[in-house]
Amino acid sequence: MSTCPALHDANTLARDEGYWQRIAADYEVEPGPINFEYGYFGRMTRTVAEQYQQNIAFINRSNSLHVRQQFEQQDNLRIHAALAELVQVAPETVALTQSASAALQSLIRNYNAFKPGDQVLISDLEYDSIQNAMRWLARNRGVEVIEISHPHPASHDSLLQSYESALLRYPRLKLMVLTHVTHRTGLVMPVQAIAAKARAAGVDVVLDGAHALGQLDFRLDELGVAFAGYNLQKWMGAPLSLGVIYIQQDRLQAIDPDMAALDYLPHSIQSRTPYGTPNIPAWLTLPTVFAEHQAMGGSTVKGARLKYLRDLWVSQVQELDGIEVLTPDDPRLYSAITSFRFTRHADQQAMAQRLLDEYNLFTVVRAGSACGPCIRVTPGFTTTLEEVRVLVGALAELSR
Repeated sequence: MSTCPALHDANTLARDEGYWQRIAADYEVEPGPINFEYGYFGRMTRTVAEQYQQNIAFINRSNSLHVRQQFEQQDNLRIHAALAELVQVAPETVALTQSASAALQSLIRNYNAFKPGDQVLISDLEYDSIQNAMRWLARNRGVEVIEISHPHPASHDSLLQSYESALLRYPRLKLMVLTHVTHRTGLVMPVQAIAAKARAAGVDVVLDGAHALGQLDFRLDELGVAFAGYNLQKWMGAPLSLGVIYIQQDRLQAIDPDMAALDYLPHSIQSRTPYGTPNIPAWLTLPTVFAEHQAMGGSTVKGARLKYLRDLWVSQVQELDGIEVLTPDDPRLYSAITSFRFTRHADQQAMAQRLLDEYNLFTVVRAGSACGPCIRVTPGFTTTLEEVRVLVGALAELSR
């Protein structure tokens, strides 16, 4: 992996095609359609993939002897310390999980501060499995689910107002889910400001950071949330099956050990997630993942590149008749993901299929938000300017 020039401004480096060509050369890319669906999961670099394969072979050879004597006693602690350093929090506040969804479901399932009559809050932009987890609380814990929809088009002020109004209207709210980067439209929520309003109202926030880690520049301990879940398999480029659970140090007792788990001590955050044999080779690959993340310039440079690629295509299509870009143009409110729709065509899935069949462009349709079905476009670290040009040309032709 090429080392990021230390003196470069992130926005300047985001436009340095020579630098990103060298980065792209570290990835194996299968021939086929142009991928504009990097929001699902990220590629591992060649170095990470090779390290992962070596770890699979090593653990398969050494089996329980190494795992019992080395991994459980030393490697596990070293990897958790590196994870804590990555997100700049105390090691006892984070643990590895199978995914962001698994972390968030554990936090929601095991939250123990409810009393009869309490309410929980979700919006139309939350991930489906997380919405379902909150509805599960209503069926199994006797709380009431409050569902809000965000106005479209969204603005920084309208998002704050949505939550401020909900907090005033529903004084029995106890817990809310907040998504940092929404998977439907790519909208980036002003988490710190919303969390401050929730905290003032006595409402705990579970933050869905699945798309945030690796592309947004933030300090976890400054966001003002007590609980969060993250993915390492999206913008960090780790092997699949790796997520992160975070519990603020003084709030651990608000989350019960998962199903009364006894595999870890009650004061350990690791007791708050399901216990089982983890993907040990993937865990052992994480130090390499973290080192490459920093070598690329960390979230600052990665995020700047992704926003630059996003701006390239959006700036050329947002004024086209027949195209509506649904993600706001406020730089505070977007990152890599941006969604749009063809206004002259009702069936967005059919249009996404035309992008694939006629232009060799792979995108994905997302529905469920109040603003309606949309086509999600997500560039990645191997996306080229020529691929963006093909996308722009396709959208211009299909919008007519």
